[in-house]
Amino acid sequence: MSSVDDGGLVQLLSPTGERVKNADYDSWVEDVDDAQLKSLYEDMVVVRRIDTEATALQRQGELGLWPPLLGQEAAQIGSGRTLREDDFVFGSYRENGVAYCRGVDYTDIMRVWRGNAHAGWNPYDINMAPSQVIIGAQTLHATGYALGCQQDGVDTVAISYFGDGATSQGDVNEAMIFAASYQAPVVFFCQNNQWAISEPVGLQARTPIAGRAPGFGIPSMRVDGNDVLAVMAATRIALDRARSGNGPTFIEAVTYRMGPHTTSDDPSRYVDVLEREDWQVKDPIVRVEAYLKSKDLLTEEFQAGVKAKADDVAKKIRAGTLNMEEPDALSVFDNVYSTSSSWLDRQKNQYSHYLQSFEGGH
Repeated sequence: MSSVDDGGLVQLLSPTGERVKNADYDSWVEDVDDAQLKSLYEDMVVVRRIDTEATALQRQGELGLWPPLLGQEAAQIGSGRTLREDDFVFGSYRENGVAYCRGVDYTDIMRVWRGNAHAGWNPYDINMAPSQVIIGAQTLHATGYALGCQQDGVDTVAISYFGDGATSQGDVNEAMIFAASYQAPVVFFCQNNQWAISEPVGLQARTPIAGRAPGFGIPSMRVDGNDVLAVMAATRIALDRARSGNGPTFIEAVTYRMGPHTTSDDPSRYVDVLEREDWQVKDPIVRVEAYLKSKDLLTEEFQAGVKAKADDVAKKIRAGTLNMEEPDALSVFDNVYSTSSSWLDRQKNQYSHYLQSFEGGH
């Protein structure tokens, strides 16, 4: 592992579905047999279905907002499926694929975006922190958690997901400095999807983002983020390094955001149609389909089963969203702090009186 100066990508599965040999990375996925590869394919198809269903729910007025992950399925599934149950995830607002890998309840994914909760799930139920909207802040949280694991003498690893735009934030750089200084067992996983809302990655990064980490003393890898096998291999290397007491690792998964930044964004205003077409041929799901087909594993029966699973998950998400109970108005004050305070109690009391002023037509 070292800085990547030539801009090359680690790739184990080409866009046309051909297995690419790599002496440094092959051994890390040699246990991935046909059954597991088919399972990874199913994961990606289901996660894409979750994404398209949630986008439809937002367009129909059932969600206030949705951050699509279309095109980034391999980056999230390939890394998410390498984590141990006791590892802890600190994601942004787009890691719904990772949440799926952690076993999140489908309805819980929608709670924040429907405006029904501050957080969709109890983080300790699935060992994944709530969605973080403040860009890059989760890297500090992950580093702090990793230091706690280090002090406890356990080999649990923290992993933080963020986008290319977040690497320009002070929080990310401060987190890497701290992690390197104390050799914290943390993985910094950057999904370089080429766009920080409407800002192209080339505007803020003149050289590969993975080249920044070695400047902090952190080894880095730059992988094809649309290659589920390459992502899995890189994540396994990083996790092994952390568990062995050798500190943090930075992974740049080069992928592409096929949809908008969020459903409030219109990428047609700034994305060249030809650029998107170039990336469409690198689709993470299509390349696994091609590989499975070359091995006669993409049977009609298998495809029908995957579709049925995806449709069932989408059905449960829609039903869970539409039947979600409205929270009590005063619950907005719950869990603001671990313990209550006179200051918070006073606000809650004032808000209660305010709500009562509407009762009885007043």
